[in-house]
Amino acid sequence: MGRHRILLLDAAPGDLLGVELERLLGHGLAVTLNLRRVADHTAVRADWAGRVEFTDFDPFDEAALIAETLGGGGHHAVKSRAGVPLRAAFLAAATGARTAGPRAAAPLRVVGRAGAGTDHVDLAATARHGVAVTHTPGSNADAVAEFALAQLLALTRDLVAHNESSHRGRWRSPAAPARALSELTLGILGLGRIGRALAGRARALGMTVQGLGRHPAPGDGVPRAGSLAELLAASDVVSVHLPLTAETRGLIGRTELALLRPGAILLNTARGGIVDESALADALRDPTHPLAAAAVDTFAHEHAAFDSPLFGLPNALLTPHVAGMTRSAMAEAAVRCADHIAALLSGRPDGVPVATA
Repeated sequence: MGRHRILLLDAAPGDLLGVELERLLGHGLAVTLNLRRVADHTAVRADWAGRVEFTDFDPFDEAALIAETLGGGGHHAVKSRAGVPLRAAFLAAATGARTAGPRAAAPLRVVGRAGAGTDHVDLAATARHGVAVTHTPGSNADAVAEFALAQLLALTRDLVAHNESSHRGRWRSPAAPARALSELTLGILGLGRIGRALAGRARALGMTVQGLGRHPAPGDGVPRAGSLAELLAASDVVSVHLPLTAETRGLIGRTELALLRPGAILLNTARGGIVDESALADALRDPTHPLAAAAVDTFAHEHAAFDSPLFGLPNALLTPHVAGMTRSAMAEAAVRCADHIAALLSGRPDGVPVATA
């Protein structure tokens, strides 16, 4: 039997690309590297010619994704970093389950995600077609927690407005003094690895912290709110750290935003679909609304489809899904994902995290 083939839809950036490729090759995998998001195609081709195969396509184009996955006889695994949608049609084609069109000699067996979330994958379809979906929960927990703190500090101290005014040569004094972090209560919605990491950092800065999680308290010392309504009404800052599921989609809308304390701040580094962006934009436009500002790193529509009703609002701090992108977090995610994929392809599933519907 030949080597297992893996298609890297979007490799780790910069010099981390070499770390990821060496790990995959060290496991004996045959690698096809998509160059679409690689900065220096010429250098990468020169450095890795003869060791990996190359392609260049837009993985968000499903037709191109199917063609490339089936190319060269097919791929046993695909790896994604940026959350490329892997839907039912793709999975049927890649596993040879569809009734028409070309079929791969090497049907897809594993989907690897260098990151925690798997909401971009149709898990019901992977279960039907026998495809394992592995990911790297916790690999970016510290990075996202630090980013949420950065969002919080930027908004509570109005750093963006002060920066813009100063660059224009205007000496801008605040209309009222900012509140210290020790005066604020932080409500953390979702107490997984990221939520707990944020709680520890916030308490170290003197904040009062409360949380609401999907599972019983694991002894982390974070007081639990009795309900979402209770958390919202008792927090000056609310930070969202939940996965996007059928239960959490649209969890925070107009009714929930109206429960916030006057002058409240909302932070979302989780998934865009959890917060109703239209309701959030309307709240931020309304000077009488209790919500004063929001920082959003994740959106309902991202990448080439990036669009949001939050565009142009001065009290909305927007960033392009970069909270988890520190060097250490991305290196750990890439290496762990490579190890998980290799283990599953080799029939060694023990200890490998696998997402289920």
